[in-house]
This record gives sequence, structure tokens and C-alpha cells, in this order.
Amino acid sequence: MDAKDGKDPKETERLRVGAAVRRRRRALDLTLAAVAERSGLSVPFLSQVENERARPSQRSLQRVADALGTTADRLIAASDAARTVAVVRARDDEPAAGGRARRLITGRHQLEAVEFTGGYDTEGEFQHRNDEVMYVADGAVEVEADGRAHRLGRGDTLFLSGGVPHRWRATVPETRIVVVSVADHVSSEH
Repeated sequence: MDAKDGKDPKETERLRVGAAVRRRRRALDLTLAAVAERSGLSVPFLSQVENERARPSQRSLQRVADALGTTADRLIAASDAARTVAVVRARDDEPAAGGRARRLITGRHQLEAVEFTGGYDTEGEFQHRNDEVMYVADGAVEVEADGRAHRLGRGDTLFLSGGVPHRWRATVPETRIVVVSVADHVSSEH
């Protein structure tokens, strides 16, 4: 029990899985009726779970997870990640020679964000399985993506769908780029 509010943290954790269940169901393009049929649970109960008006037992949560092709632990983790509020403070130190990469999101979440500063060069080609967006905050970059060259300046954005081979390099020493991507540990299989 939490001395502060008298609630069992495990029960509160289970109560909060509704948003994760809803996101997963929608990502799979399933109706509540389809999940009900797969899980053996009723549509009204599943609706209450998604709207966080009902707490599924561990057994019911596992049945929902099975119907959604995932695990109860993953639903709980997705719910926890959705409710995280974290601040990553800017650093006052100068970028290292050749550039620096700084994570803008810490921990294990659905998104990753990294800020690259200085004369950064990827020195190799990348091919991620998930989508990513590159935003040029300052300076300029040259990106080779899927066999084509793209020159980006301050304020430009480039979207790369998962699987597109690419590499990039800063063409101005003071370049600052923010790359946001779907984390590698998140996929349609989860």
C-alpha cells in the first residue's frame, strides 16, 4: 500500500493500462467486438478497461494481451511510458571537436530523440526499421537517402520511412540537427 493515498501500486498500475490497450487495439485496426471475441471478455468490460473505469484482474489482462498479440507486461510498460514526464536539461559545455550527440529523451520510450551539434558526419550508411524525422535547427546538412542527395538548411525537415538507407553530414561547423525516431525496441510485433 502507498501510505500517501492508501492504494496498492499494483492495482493502480493495472487501472492505468486502458490507454495502452486502446492504442494497441487501434494500431492493429481491431474493434472492441473483435478483441472481445478473441479474449472471451465482454465488449462493455473492455470499454470500461480502455476508459479506465474498470481494473482487469491479472488473468483478464493476460487474456486481453493475448487477443492483442502482446503480453500483460508490455501493456503495463506501454502504459507507464505513456505517463512519463521527464526533463533533460541543456548542457552549457562546448561541443567536442568533430561534433557531439546528445539524447533529448532518456529511458526506454516509444520515441527516441537525439541532438547532433558541430561538424558531425555519420561516416557510414544507416538503415533503421522504423521511421525517423530530421530537423535542421541551425546550419546545414547533406543527406544521401535511397540513392538521392538532399541539401537541407536551417528550418528544413526530412522524413525517412523505415528501411530507407541513408547517411548524412553537416556542411557547416555550427550545425545543430534534431533526429526523432520510433525506438528500435518498438515494432508492430510488440
